[in-house]
Amino acid sequence: MVPVDDTALAVTDTGGPGIPVVYLNGSYASKRHWRGVVAELGSEVRHITFDERARGKSKLSADYSFEACMRDIDAVLEARGVDRPLLVGWSYGALLGVHWASRNPARARGVVGVDGPYPVGWTDEAGHDEIRTVFRRMRPMMPLARRLGMAARFSAEVHAELAIESHRLHAALEPILDGLTVPVRYVVASGEAVGSRDDLQEQMRKAVDPVLARNPNLQISSKVASNHGSILRKDSPAVAAAVREVAALEPRGR
Repeated sequence: MVPVDDTALAVTDTGGPGIPVVYLNGSYASKRHWRGVVAELGSEVRHITFDERARGKSKLSADYSFEACMRDIDAVLEARGVDRPLLVGWSYGALLGVHWASRNPARARGVVGVDGPYPVGWTDEAGHDEIRTVFRRMRPMMPLARRLGMAARFSAEVHAELAIESHRLHAALEPILDGLTVPVRYVVASGEAVGSRDDLQEQMRKAVDPVLARNPNLQISSKVASNHGSILRKDSPAVAAAVREVAALEPRGR
């Protein structure tokens, strides 16, 4: 357990001499979602996974904000004595990864983004009200979602406000992606996740294309058949391949 602020995080570190790979979870997921990727890579790298606040086996907190998550990354790195991590993030974790790399360009070895982050999000109040409505309707299902590792141990209202914060950060992401000087590889899903409508997620994925054209440090490693929710379970070999790709590179600047 790694203490930070008013809480403590459950961390697993395989140790060893390999490149340290730090896995950053989806918004309400836990470190167990990375089992397939960890198994694919085996002893090639040093695996560091952790549960965010109120997820998995980590403790509760008064602060679940994006900036709190950024502090958690720093706390885990310090506790485990890691200086130059390769960050692998799924969904919200990919957003954390590119922000951390942007703030720490000399320390970040690179980022693998698993179906994210994409520079698009809802910033209008109508969209935010829709998010709040969705989570309000999900209240009865929260206990089951928590057992499946897809919800945190806080209220539906807090889930909604964090989702709104995430949308705002994604909408403002383009300058962050443009300025990245470390290797970033995307593993892109296909199709719509459960609960999505029309081709909304596919349109979100296309939003990164102009950035890919401008910044050569960002590239698509692969596009896989699974959707956003199943990508770690069904396409862990593609994620492992992207990790190997970034591990073999050195930041080249622009």
